[in-house]
Amino acid sequence: MCDPCASVLSCARENLLPLARKHLLPLALDHLLPILKEAVNMIRGVPNDEIAHMKHELETIEEFIHQADKMADAEEYNPSDGTREKIKQLIEASFRIQDVIDEYINCVEQQLPDPGCATVASEYVKTKILRLQIAHDIQIIKSRITEIKDTSSETNHEGSSSSAINPNATLLQNLRKAPFYLKEADVVGFEKPRDKLIDWLVKGRDELTVVSVVAMGGQGKTTLAKKVFDQVKGQFDYHVWITVSQSYNIEELLREMLKELCKQQNFSPPEMIHEMNKELLVEKVRNYLQEKRYVVVFDDVWNNSPFWADIKFAMSDKQKGCRILITTRIMDVATSCRESSFVEIHELKGLDDEQSLKLFNKKAFYDLKECCPDNLIDISSKIVKKCGGLPLAIVVTGGLLCKNRNAIEWYKFNDNIKPKLKKDSVINTFLVLSYHDLSYNLKSCLLYVGIYPEDCEVNSKRLIRQWIAEGFVKEEEGMTLEEVAEGYLTELIHRSLVQVVSIKIDGRAKTCRVHDLVHDMILKKFEDLSFCKNISEDGQSALNGIVRRLSITTNLDNLMESNESSQVRSLLVPKPYTLHESVVRQITTKYKLLKVFDAELARGIEVPEDLGSLNHLKYFSFMKPYDHETVLPKSIGMLENLETLDLTGIAVYHLPKEICKLRKLRHFLVGGSLSLVQLKDCIGGMTSLQTLSLLYLEEDESEDDIVEAIKELGKLKQLKELGLRSLDRKFMSVISSSINKMQQMEKLTLAENRMYIDYYTFDDLHLNLPKLRYFALEGNLEKLPNWISKLQNLVSLKLNSSRLREDSMKLLKSMPNLMSISFLYDAYLGKTLHFQNEWFKNLKELRLEYVKYLKDILIDHGALPSLEKLSISEAPELKTLPTGIQRLKKLEYLTIRFMSEKFTQNFLLNGGQDHWIFKQVPFVRIYCPNAAFIGGSRS
Repeated sequence: MCDPCASVLSCARENLLPLARKHLLPLALDHLLPILKEAVNMIRGVPNDEIAHMKHELETIEEFIHQADKMADAEEYNPSDGTREKIKQLIEASFRIQDVIDEYINCVEQQLPDPGCATVASEYVKTKILRLQIAHDIQIIKSRITEIKDTSSETNHEGSSSSAINPNATLLQNLRKAPFYLKEADVVGFEKPRDKLIDWLVKGRDELTVVSVVAMGGQGKTTLAKKVFDQVKGQFDYHVWITVSQSYNIEELLREMLKELCKQQNFSPPEMIHEMNKELLVEKVRNYLQEKRYVVVFDDVWNNSPFWADIKFAMSDKQKGCRILITTRIMDVATSCRESSFVEIHELKGLDDEQSLKLFNKKAFYDLKECCPDNLIDISSKIVKKCGGLPLAIVVTGGLLCKNRNAIEWYKFNDNIKPKLKKDSVINTFLVLSYHDLSYNLKSCLLYVGIYPEDCEVNSKRLIRQWIAEGFVKEEEGMTLEEVAEGYLTELIHRSLVQVVSIKIDGRAKTCRVHDLVHDMILKKFEDLSFCKNISEDGQSALNGIVRRLSITTNLDNLMESNESSQVRSLLVPKPYTLHESVVRQITTKYKLLKVFDAELARGIEVPEDLGSLNHLKYFSFMKPYDHETVLPKSIGMLENLETLDLTGIAVYHLPKEICKLRKLRHFLVGGSLSLVQLKDCIGGMTSLQTLSLLYLEEDESEDDIVEAIKELGKLKQLKELGLRSLDRKFMSVISSSINKMQQMEKLTLAENRMYIDYYTFDDLHLNLPKLRYFALEGNLEKLPNWISKLQNLVSLKLNSSRLREDSMKLLKSMPNLMSISFLYDAYLGKTLHFQNEWFKNLKELRLEYVKYLKDILIDHGALPSLEKLSISEAPELKTLPTGIQRLKKLEYLTIRFMSEKFTQNFLLNGGQDHWIFKQVPFVRIYCPNAAFIGGSRS
């Protein structure tokens, strides 16, 4: 370029461009912005109607998929007409609809900038373009749906009436009011094999003996083994239950055993247990079992050669009558142990006709006292006959049919059952029938349980929150989404599609899982419906193509490169597996639509700085080794759709102030390391919160800041669960005032500042919470406050360090729903506990631990009539068991721990002089002062 030209350009840059910016750009915007405004008005009016239509279209497609999948599963159906391919096409369309709806909602919730302001014109245009793209996507999807439906309408018509049991009935209309867990345990016809197994385990030779239960899946092996285990475990120093399953990791199996052995000795697991190799783990387990009498159950063993070769060296045999109980489908597994141990084998048979009908009636007519109505007796017998004596098939069928007791429908149902000759096909037939009777969203809830590994125990609250984050739970008037989801879980449990593993004191499910045969069915559905991809230890996955949900059950770090991740909605890495850097660094770029993230990060991995780019995220839970503090990025404040933030698995002491922006947060869980004062500027605005636990009050903070934070807490009117610790008496009045504004409160945990233990911290606490069910309080009271008797819905009361005097029970004696009382660590300082006639009619559990002055426990006739569990620990002055304990007809579990030697010796099962006092109690555990187990119980 010549110098004159360069000179002209330079002059233009210096003089003309500033003039253009000042005068020409505003002039251009004056002409451009009206056009943009017109486009905005057009788009603002259209998408709302279109999105409503798309939501309706999505429900229609989901129902079509529901019906077509049912037809494809029918045995008589000819799969050659391409139904599965049409289902795949509709599934892809439904996925895209879901994505567009989410994109639109996020776009709408971002307030449009004022187009008249030139400084924000760029952002304004970007927002308009995004909405135009969404509108364009909607039109494309609608055209695609019309095309698919036009080619499938005939199939849809034919499939619409294929169900004998109406699948479209509203779930909550059919939901029967019943406890989450039926205590029947579905044990019918097991009396003889139970007694036989108990005899093998408790009596017999001194040498180590392996007892095996062999039967096909669904026969009831685990149910029988659990029944036996619960009855004999009291007669062994150690009792361990390990689920093995088809794919197992020997190191993790041994770690699980070691952790359980440590737990039963009240010891912490060895340091660096997660880094121990197999040889060291075998040595550690063997050392624990030395000189002890133990029973170990290995449930659901598949491989005979590697399993017994791996485990036998950890099993010490000191001629003390140790036992191993194995359940398996394979006879070779049972016989393979003979080379190194004595073996007893019981081959479990199916139920006979009478037993089958009895079990069926338990499930189908549980609300009719298990009596079959006359008009259903004949058809019941025919249906049960087709179940082939298989308990799982029977309970699933009973759970299905109890929803509709119309005899005509039952006959239609029976006509549609054409099971093959193989028994595993019989079970699968009934499982599939029960699955297809579920509504579409309830199917999704069941399938989601299968994301967790086989036999994995899943926390019910965690599962429910993930269901909600995924959008499976539909709104019902007058109910929270959590309450609706609990109803879903109840329904799946009653249908025996989900099993309860542990229960709360009020009978609700605490943890659950699915039977391995149900899990197999779910994995098949993963493939049929593109629901989830499993990446396992061997590198195999359950499906190819679209990846909607991802479950990683491997610690290998090189399995993700080939997986398409752009449409992943859920990413779960269940324990004991960890997520490595290669995946973590891709999350914010390749997982833009992620709604659920639940994983443990490998050591040294940090949360990505640009976490906020995951603006669809609703459930975020992660764990890390407690080697150092975890710092959350400021971008977390951009997760405006976040509903659950679970930080209980990390050490977090500070939160970025941007946390204030999480206005949709419903469940905020921390591990007790975070100060409430840190949240004083934002907590009051988080009005959607239902759970807030566990925070503390920092004593170094100014009193004004603490009071302000507590007052802000009072704005959370929807809070149902709250946990606060390190409380000080001088703040108790304002704490009471704030908490009493939370009239939905169901679970409350309050703990004092341990530095002020000599003061009566909770003297000024006054609560009026009509819905409170669980109340735990750690701190000085001296006497129970009068207001506590007004908590008429209280189910569980746990007191720690409360220093109560005698007569404290009088306020509690008539509380109608109280089922559990725990007095822990100087909670009670009286010398006598006297339970009088008519006291505590519904109490099921009583725990007395470290009651150092207690000398006498008196139980009058008519007191504690419902008590099932009694635990007494560290009561050095107590010389005898409660007077009147023999009157407790429902007492099932009695635990005596760390008492005086004289007390313990008096009640040993092998001839203690006072043994007769509790001879009616089925399960008794007695420990001597040095923590060694020295007694057990009858079966």
